[in-house]
Amino acid sequence: MPHGTYVHESQVEERFSCAPDGGGWRYTAERSDGGTIELIADGRWRPARLQVTSGEHVLRGGAAGAELLWVTGGREGSARATGFVGDSPGLLVAVARSLGLTEGQRADVRLLMLTEPALAVRTVPQRWALTEITWHEADEGRLPVERYEITDLETGEITECYLAGDVVVAASGIELAGLDDPPNFA
Repeated sequence: MPHGTYVHESQVEERFSCAPDGGGWRYTAERSDGGTIELIADGRWRPARLQVTSGEHVLRGGAAGAELLWVTGGREGSARATGFVGDSPGLLVAVARSLGLTEGQRADVRLLMLTEPALAVRTVPQRWALTEITWHEADEGRLPVERYEITDLETGEITECYLAGDVVVAASGIELAGLDDPPNFA
């Protein structure tokens, strides 16, 4: 089970662990700013259960059919969306894996963006493209690293995300500072 640390551009550290869980996947993290995240994805990588804390704010959410539901600050919401995105790399992993793209493919999706620190939710249209898979030597052998281009379809801004299994190797504003065990590729 991978354990490691991400460092955000704001110098916030996110200490995480992730692993297959029953028929899905689990990601848990504690941040140096006091925030936490717990994501349980189902076998299709949809968010079965999500809980995010930021200061005194708490968001709980999950999938119900084609919709995502959430509760935060006493307000409830729902929207037809693929997944949640925000500051945590665990959310990027779940979205990328839920799309099931092969090299050269792309998909336009609606996602729910969690904004810090109040955990407000807004729907954002994005285009995810798996542009390249490269192989890197590691202690465990050769590891595939996938490069995704993520385009915000409202602003045209393009960011990148590099994944090895269920670990973000690098992404815009995020650095993998340490990893104790190899990623899961199941």
